[in-house]
Amino acid sequence: MSDQIVIIGAGQAGVQLADSLRREGHEGPVTLVGAETQPPYQRPPLSKGFLLDQIEESRLPLRPDAFYQQRRITTRFGTRATAIDRSAKTVTLETGDTLPYDKLALCLGAKVRIPPIPGIDKPHVLALRTLDDSLRLKSALANARSVAVIGGGFIGLEVAASARKLGRDVTIIEALDRVMKRAVSEPVSRFFEDLHRTHGSTLRLETQTKAITDDGIRLADASVITADLVVLGTGVTPEVGLAETAGLKCDNGIVVDTYGRTSDPDIAALGDCAQHPNHLTGEALRLESVQNAIDAAKAVAKTFTGSPEPYTAVPWFWSDQFDIKLQMAGLSQNTDTAVTRGDPASRSFSIFYFRLGQLMAADSINAPADHMAARRILANENRSIKPQDAADPEYDLRTAF
Repeated sequence: MSDQIVIIGAGQAGVQLADSLRREGHEGPVTLVGAETQPPYQRPPLSKGFLLDQIEESRLPLRPDAFYQQRRITTRFGTRATAIDRSAKTVTLETGDTLPYDKLALCLGAKVRIPPIPGIDKPHVLALRTLDDSLRLKSALANARSVAVIGGGFIGLEVAASARKLGRDVTIIEALDRVMKRAVSEPVSRFFEDLHRTHGSTLRLETQTKAITDDGIRLADASVITADLVVLGTGVTPEVGLAETAGLKCDNGIVVDTYGRTSDPDIAALGDCAQHPNHLTGEALRLESVQNAIDAAKAVAKTFTGSPEPYTAVPWFWSDQFDIKLQMAGLSQNTDTAVTRGDPASRSFSIFYFRLGQLMAADSINAPADHMAARRILANENRSIKPQDAADPEYDLRTAF
């Protein structure tokens, strides 16, 4: 194929798509446009190993510089796309340049959700999404004695764990009644709450932040948390402005079909910005994960090269906090049965989730074999494992796939 393909967004999804297009035999021009000046890099270490100086900046790039030349990928890093003309099939860049396309992929990612809290624009309030954010946070942590983290999701807890490893006083403020509530079950939430408390952090659950002051945070109950540094772990929202202006259908992300196509069949969307029909749950949803970016990119590459296959990859995620690795497979929301495999007191166990007797997800804590088995089972159309077998530590999970 000789189609001109333009990819807007040079994160995990965009780079993988460019690579996969060549692997699928696409011979035409591929242009990768990215707003950040740095070459595309890994994001997961930004809240963990990079903050702790365990991973050097030189190890962050997703691909070596030579990759783009070898794959004949034209790069426009440090350049933002400002408009899409679907009739003319062109993309306008902030430089004024215009890029023609036959196929266009939107890998726009997400942006940090900034809550309307008085004082949130103070200089000691930082968020984490990009490498530049992580560099600022690393510098601030070097000089801070106390840190307040607003939000008990994955990023908030990972930054809190890193700050404690650096010896900082840490307070985690979560508006809901447990941490990571939107992603994990109550037993997993409570395990991680105990983990952070054991390491010396203070948790304030069901607590609203009323204002941020020069020396800390004032809470809704009028109490005050002293902090030299405030970190926002308040989640993200999908970047959809470019797509909305172009008239594409959006609903908590850019709406795509099972092949990654938007309401315009010549435009695809993938990664954190896309809402897709998930085959596991039967619902339309948006996933924020490296795995989703990679697997969706592979599917869109097939769509663009004329051999479309539905995107049916099993979702999986992970989080590293202190010496604990949480690995999640599937989606545990709206399940009706949960069984525990192993002993939580041993700090190595899994929780398997079922709906109407069918496995839907598994959360594994320091239990990588369980996690890999769950992914294999979930990839099987029958998902043939019973709750009592999943709960039995003597049962060999490999017999179920």
